[in-house]
Order: sequence, then C-alpha cells, then structure tokens
Amino acid sequence: MLVNVPSLDALLDRHADPLGAAFNAYRNHAYRVLNFHCLLSTGDVDLEKLSIAVAYHDLGIWSAGTFDYLAPSIAMANAHLHDIGRMEWSEEIAAMIDHHHKMTPCDRRERASVETFRRADWIDVSKGRVRFGLKRCVVSSVMNMFPALGFHRLLLKLSLKRMLTHPLNPLPMLRW
Repeated sequence: MLVNVPSLDALLDRHADPLGAAFNAYRNHAYRVLNFHCLLSTGDVDLEKLSIAVAYHDLGIWSAGTFDYLAPSIAMANAHLHDIGRMEWSEEIAAMIDHHHKMTPCDRRERASVETFRRADWIDVSKGRVRFGLKRCVVSSVMNMFPALGFHRLLLKLSLKRMLTHPLNPLPMLRW
C-alpha cells in the first residue's frame, strides 16, 4: 500500500488554502483513489503522472467554488503540466479527470489508465460497494488506512445544495 507519495503530497500542500478544513478528507480520498488505481492496474503505473491526475481530479470544487468542477480541475492540471514541462501528459490526464464520474465504461479507444482511474474513483465514492474485482478485504484495508473524515458526507451535502440551486442539472460531473 502506498502511504507516502512525495509528488502527491507536494501538489496537495500547494492547494491547502482552498481546501481549508477539507484538506485531510481530500488527501485521504486522493490516496484511496491512487491505491485503488495501482491495485487495478495491469501494467506499470507512472506515479508522478497518476499523482497529478489524483491531486487535481476534484480540486475545482474548492479552487473554483463550484460543483461543476471538471473543467476548472482540468485547467489547473494543464497549468501545472505546462509549468513542469509535461504537456505531453495533458490529453491523458484531462481524460482521466473528465471521465472519472462516467457511469459506463470508457470507450476502448481511451487509454487503459482512463478506465482504471474511473474505476478507482468509483470504488471510493461507493465506499467499496463497487469493487471491480478487488477483494473486499483489500478495499477495506485501503479505506481503513485512509479514513473518509467526512469526505462522502461533504459530497452528499454539496450534491443536495446543487440540486436546490440547479434542479435541471444537479450533478454536472456525471457522464454516461
């Protein structure tokens, strides 16, 4: 189990201010998704690339102050990739972020990492009810190592708030 990924921690620390009180809950969510992604992967995982996708995938909720956060999250990831001279990763990371709440499997033309990332996030968001073949004890060990700290409750609260203000588009991040 990966419990200390310096590249992920550095990215999260850079965004501690907008995350505010949700910092530890988001950090644990990021580590759960990272670990589930690694467990689901059939090949080598580039931890630097994965750390960028994981750090930014939901960050727009706090940095842009919106529940319609995929575009702001992608924009922040792209700005970071530009800063570090890794724009060749932008298409893959953007797809990972854009499709991570897709309800159905990604198109086969997408890179395997995009579907794996989607599955990893769904394992966490479903609190392990959806496991994509991972054993319950494996999912539980990751979730116990990185407790939710109210993350799922926060998502529910934000969803309900969005439903009241945008009843015709309550969950804009969902994709079919």
